[in-house]
Amino acid sequence: MRDVETASARIAERHRNDEFAVSPSRLSDIETKGLVPSIFRLYSLAIIYRRDIRDLLAWYGVDVNASVPDVKLSLPPRSHRCEILQSASAVQMPTRLDPAFDPRRTGNLGRMVEQWGLVPLTYLAQFASDHYFYGYIGSEDFTMYPILPPGTFLQIDESRNKIVHGMWRSEYERPIYFVETREGYTCCWCTMKGENIILQPHSLSPAPVRILRHPQSAEVIGQVVGIALKLGEWRPLESLSSDAKPDSKERAVLN
Repeated sequence: MRDVETASARIAERHRNDEFAVSPSRLSDIETKGLVPSIFRLYSLAIIYRRDIRDLLAWYGVDVNASVPDVKLSLPPRSHRCEILQSASAVQMPTRLDPAFDPRRTGNLGRMVEQWGLVPLTYLAQFASDHYFYGYIGSEDFTMYPILPPGTFLQIDESRNKIVHGMWRSEYERPIYFVETREGYTCCWCTMKGENIILQPHSLSPAPVRILRHPQSAEVIGQVVGIALKLGEWRPLESLSSDAKPDSKERAVLN
């Protein structure tokens, strides 16, 4: 206990915060009386005992690796970057598929998984890419509805941050971009017109076309290259205010 006290005192001195110090009496209370340590003392104990602080958090019922189901319990109304899952050190994923699985055919993937396992994220390094990050379409963001409804998770390629112009055979071929504006993030089609960028929603969306200065008022973060969505859980369009419906003159900009 004296060794812990001495080591924690050094940590507290380095950070100039006495909250990092763990006295023998406090350590005894933690061990014998179930006292929950503060975040500062928890950090000190993790350093002193050479343990991952996530392991210590799990002892008190805070399992960072099990945070995925909790993400959907909070539905922010605005689109944003999603970085919470980066704190996990392991992830549940399929470790063995049914030999009859055929990726060319539509099927129930859940029934094709023979075994799930907890896989350390370090083993997934081969799939890592520095220019990918993940976003989330807010529960009140209908900009790309119905092809990207609210609640959709996005994989964005930051290396594709230049707007591509061309003739697209369908709306699914046209690049969708993740854009940061002064009001926050949005996901939409984009067109450059001089020094302005035109943020174009889906033709069935109630969101208006916006024309902003580029890059002063709107910056293209990257192109959406992957999505994950759950159908049937966003609120109907009828609940939106009529003020959110696009003006016909704004729609005419792209015609």
